[in-house]
Amino acid sequence: MYSIGQVSKMFDLPIPTLRYYDKEGLFRDLEREPSGIRKFNDQSIEALRVIECLKKSGMQIKEIREFMDWCAQGDATLEKRKQMFYQQRQQIQKQMEELQKTLDMVEYKCWYYDTACEEGTEKNLRHDFETRMPDPIRDCYKNAHR
Repeated sequence: MYSIGQVSKMFDLPIPTLRYYDKEGLFRDLEREPSGIRKFNDQSIEALRVIECLKKSGMQIKEIREFMDWCAQGDATLEKRKQMFYQQRQQIQKQMEELQKTLDMVEYKCWYYDTACEEGTEKNLRHDFETRMPDPIRDCYKNAHR
């Protein structure tokens, strides 16, 4: 069993966030001491791992609560849960593609400004930057401009 403070440290989450998750019904079997203090077991820790994963993937709390409700309903909701994860995977892949474009633009700009600083000017780069780019930077530049 873990205290809310221990769980807060394990997940680097503020205690009020854990209380909020509990208030929103995201922990189905969270135990409490007679004094009302929350005690997290291995099952609630695993639930928190899933909650944090879904939060990071862009899901809203109400959607996560719906997922947790489906879990509580058992096997009858397996297909719904599976489809939800497939949809999340698709969204994450799209986000990753957008982030890759952003990273490619930053990589290109790092090369651009490294080169300009080495030469003390960017005048030369403005006219022939495409011919001077190394192949990996050219690939980044093209991807960033798709």
